[in-house]
Amino acid sequence: MTRMAARVAPCGSWSSPITAELIVAGTVTLGQIVADDADLYWSEGRPSEGGRTVICRRRADGTIEDVLPAPFNARSRVHEYGGGAFTVHDGTVYFVHDGDGRIYRLVVGTTPEPLTTPGTRRFADLLLDVRRGRLLCVSEEHLEHGEPINTLVAIDVASGKLATLAAGADFYASATLSPDHERLAWLCWRHPDMPWDSTELWVASLDQVGLPRNARRVAGGSGESIFQPQFGPDGTLHFISDRSGWWNIYRLGDSGVEALAPREAEFGVPQWVFGMSTYAFTTPKRIVCAFSEQGRWRLGEIDLVACTLREIATPYTDVTSVCACEGAAWFVGGSSVSAPAIVRLHPASGVAEVVSTSSALTINPAYLSQPQMLAYPTGDGEMAHAMFYPPCNRDVGVPVGELSPLLVVSHGGPTSASTTTLNLRLQYWTSRGFGVLDVNYRGSSGFGRTYRRALDGRWGIADVEDCVRGAQYLVQQGRADPARLAIRGSSAGGFTTLCALTFHNVFAAGASYYGISDLEALAQDTHKFEARYLERLVGPYPAERNRYVERSPIHHVERLGRPMIFLQGLDDKVVPPSQAERMVEALRAKGIAVAYVSFAGEAHGFRRAENIRRALEAELSFYGQVFGFEPADRIEPVALARVVGQGLS
Repeated sequence: MTRMAARVAPCGSWSSPITAELIVAGTVTLGQIVADDADLYWSEGRPSEGGRTVICRRRADGTIEDVLPAPFNARSRVHEYGGGAFTVHDGTVYFVHDGDGRIYRLVVGTTPEPLTTPGTRRFADLLLDVRRGRLLCVSEEHLEHGEPINTLVAIDVASGKLATLAAGADFYASATLSPDHERLAWLCWRHPDMPWDSTELWVASLDQVGLPRNARRVAGGSGESIFQPQFGPDGTLHFISDRSGWWNIYRLGDSGVEALAPREAEFGVPQWVFGMSTYAFTTPKRIVCAFSEQGRWRLGEIDLVACTLREIATPYTDVTSVCACEGAAWFVGGSSVSAPAIVRLHPASGVAEVVSTSSALTINPAYLSQPQMLAYPTGDGEMAHAMFYPPCNRDVGVPVGELSPLLVVSHGGPTSASTTTLNLRLQYWTSRGFGVLDVNYRGSSGFGRTYRRALDGRWGIADVEDCVRGAQYLVQQGRADPARLAIRGSSAGGFTTLCALTFHNVFAAGASYYGISDLEALAQDTHKFEARYLERLVGPYPAERNRYVERSPIHHVERLGRPMIFLQGLDDKVVPPSQAERMVEALRAKGIAVAYVSFAGEAHGFRRAENIRRALEAELSFYGQVFGFEPADRIEPVALARVVGQGLS
């Protein structure tokens, strides 16, 4: 029986138990997982500790503890996005400390000791070569002039001495050792490709001192993306490739490359950070893996003899960070009603148990909106994908005759994807009377290579069109108020947001989180990893400079007449603050209602509890003023038409 709401109230003004304070106080971000015999280690990003990333351990007896003492912060800055910041062997942890970029060795229960010296190098993707007593990792050396230099290196754990293993490519990742420690495999790629465009898989023998010899490329190249190379227990090299149009698992046998259980599904993901994993060996003949079909993730097991895939039934619709040891597997799993959690799976029985959760909060499901998977027509006769979350609050309902405001979300990347896992920052809006459309526009991952590459040359056009068409689709169905359509996005999603507001007259307001307003400026001033990303998304620069100007909202401010709020970290090296500040200045000069909230000490993405809270509440205040409702929350209002925060004066 459906429970009737106790009362009705204007959308946006609903009182909700999902407050900004609750969200930041009760949640952490789960990251990398490492199994060390019977113990399990993982990283936890904690907004309540100023965004510090802590390494945690679960002992075999079930005891959970922090092993990284404050103020140490296990975070890498390679590629700016980092990842792969720690590894463990026999109870000894090796990690990158964000405070100085050095690698430290930690014997649990003691004070961490530095392994590397201060300098210009950053490190990531740590792997211990036990036989030779060294760490293998990616080094990114930042020089006074020119691009950083990326190499694959080995660091002696006794002396800290560094040796170069591979150099010459623009980027390296995913070093892996064979079980006998006699062979080394790795990935590399070159400008202008991103790792989801074209990568190369190399294998080499190791000589007596551990240096590669007779290196050869065994897979990858132009137009083929390789992900997560890994040697199996029998020494066979496995990897994920999109050569079929889908990221499937392959192995390199005596007769060449062989597909394992080929399927029109995605077993890989865009390699935005290091240390990502979607499969692991539980026995010499079995792999536990995660795969996505039409935006929904599942867990499966591949029989390496029969080359068959068996789906493992779990309640999770989002699965990441898969790791395993013999007889057991772990992963981060989430669903529309459960926040991401570290889960232990017994593949033989299919029994799954939660080890640790990202949120200790218990939210009554009657306050949680359930996603409705949508596929709707968009430009060029194609289809776009999205998830619609209708307003949901057991205590309040929509007044008769009122249509709810709609918040369209454009995810970052743009080569990324939204998932169905419980996101309290999204439920923050639905529990206050907003409908939310979370769009996996063309260019998103999870739907095959053709869909992922559908944004090539069309960034700022196809993604924007998919957001616009999605809003119009819901309006036509009578599920959204055409006068109260808003769009929000972060980073690349901020660019989509700004383009939608500039070049279309559908949305009444928008919120840009560290979004891009000037493609030309971004092409000239961003970090190495994405320095030539735009060549595929927009076109070669400066040859196609006109295209960059045509699609940059900063050059067409005369067409933008909608209220906006900009939220920006002042230490952002990926999208510099100037991208937001120039837009704010231009809109103020036009007399358009605009708010600017900046955060000192924040980079690309907000990590500190007080800033996450302030950003959410400022955005709610903004929509209240634009759409004419009074938020039920006691929040500090944001001021429109003047600059707030610490950015502009």
